[in-house]
Amino acid sequence: MEAKTTIYQSKQIRAIEQTVISAGLSLQDMMQRAGLAAFNQLLKHWPTANTITVFCGCGNNGGDGYILATLAHEAGLKVTVWQVGDESKMQGYALQAKNEYEKTGSSLHKFTMEAVLDKADVIVDAILGIGLHGKLSNEVKGAITKINAMQSQVLSIDVPTGVNADTGYVQEHAIYATVTLTFIGLKLGLLTGAGCAYSGKVLVDDLQLPAHVEDNISPVAEEIRLSMFAAYLKPRTKDWHKGLSGHVLIVGGDKGLSGAVRMAGSAALRVGAGLVSVATHTDHAALINSQYPEIMSHGITHAKDLDPLLKKASLIVLGPGLGQSAWSKEIWSYVITQPHSMIVDADGLNLLAQYPQQRSNWILTPHPAEAARLLNDANASIVQEDRLSAINRMQQQFNGVCVLKGAGSLVKGEDLPGLCRYGNPGMATAGMGDILSGVLGGLWAQNSNASIENIAKLGVAMHALAGDLAAEQGERGMVATDLLLYLRYLCNPIHEAHP
Repeated sequence: MEAKTTIYQSKQIRAIEQTVISAGLSLQDMMQRAGLAAFNQLLKHWPTANTITVFCGCGNNGGDGYILATLAHEAGLKVTVWQVGDESKMQGYALQAKNEYEKTGSSLHKFTMEAVLDKADVIVDAILGIGLHGKLSNEVKGAITKINAMQSQVLSIDVPTGVNADTGYVQEHAIYATVTLTFIGLKLGLLTGAGCAYSGKVLVDDLQLPAHVEDNISPVAEEIRLSMFAAYLKPRTKDWHKGLSGHVLIVGGDKGLSGAVRMAGSAALRVGAGLVSVATHTDHAALINSQYPEIMSHGITHAKDLDPLLKKASLIVLGPGLGQSAWSKEIWSYVITQPHSMIVDADGLNLLAQYPQQRSNWILTPHPAEAARLLNDANASIVQEDRLSAINRMQQQFNGVCVLKGAGSLVKGEDLPGLCRYGNPGMATAGMGDILSGVLGGLWAQNSNASIENIAKLGVAMHALAGDLAAEQGERGMVATDLLLYLRYLCNPIHEAHP
């Protein structure tokens, strides 16, 4: 099974299929290969399974399911198939696959809302695949509800039914897959937004298509892997000094919000920044000095107090704990006019939404609610319905590089968007964004001439992978500062075994 880094939507996958068919490989051959690949994955993941229940729709995805069911019967497994939808609409190779299954004499039933399902070792979802268009029928919703209620192991073929293959959006109902085997290329909807929650373990099978068949088909995104950016993490020479590793200035921390700048500063140091200064409210500047002696903390009363710090800074992280008070707005308005490279996060973004502008030398790092404010969308759910569209709109509107945080974080600059598959639900806790902004600042300070887009992708990948390492001790109860130790590990060459 070939490892893939490029990511597609349905339009590109169908174009690849047509290219292959035009070159002489039939749809029937592809369907046979898909059914066989799915059956092989079923055996690999559940080698002791004896009872298999397959739900087949009326299209090609259903045809894949019927082929799997036939192979399972031939292997001596007890197979039951439920036909979902009007079988009179089946045609072509999908209908042929159904007819071949019927010849085996194994069980085949028409699914109804009153259907009583027997417990199975594995359920195979072959209802819709990438064929989701508009709202689900009541029959499909009923099948989804019954499958989820059975709490069995589920193999979804191509895409879990109910998940939009192009966006990851789930309207109402979707099947919770244990494993999703997708074909030809990775589908965006499996990797970002709600799609991540329903897809389980995502595998891709290229169906043994001819080499370079995708060369003329442009993907919509590319998977981010930490190993792609090893050049930015080379060992230092023995005569290195802190001045060569940059000076990060973190601006934020209104009254009662000092924790955010402390976390951002600690993260910048842990990924190797030479110097870190914090410009924060006078009420707690001394507290930061006492708790984190490596961070140079400065109390700021008025915006002009920043001038000596700005002269020394390589770049600025603007926003952690900044707030939206009169003090916050004065500081933000002054800093945003400076020529420095910047990472803008938290209330730095909320103020940017009120006073929008463009620049090329910044990285914006909103979560979905902040992105909605930046885009004047009604709420975060609009962003989540189509995260790729949202980040593309955001980058066009604000320039620079944008990071849309969340499950399947996206990074967009001038190049192909990057998608991060690292990360876990344990990272859904306060302060994770502050850690990310510090990581980005620290990495950028050390690589001032690097591509901003690559720095953003590296920082997102390192932050998320550090979260995965921290989660090995359990996701629930993980806090943002748990990542600091793993950040130090990942930014050094000893991490090269990681993908």
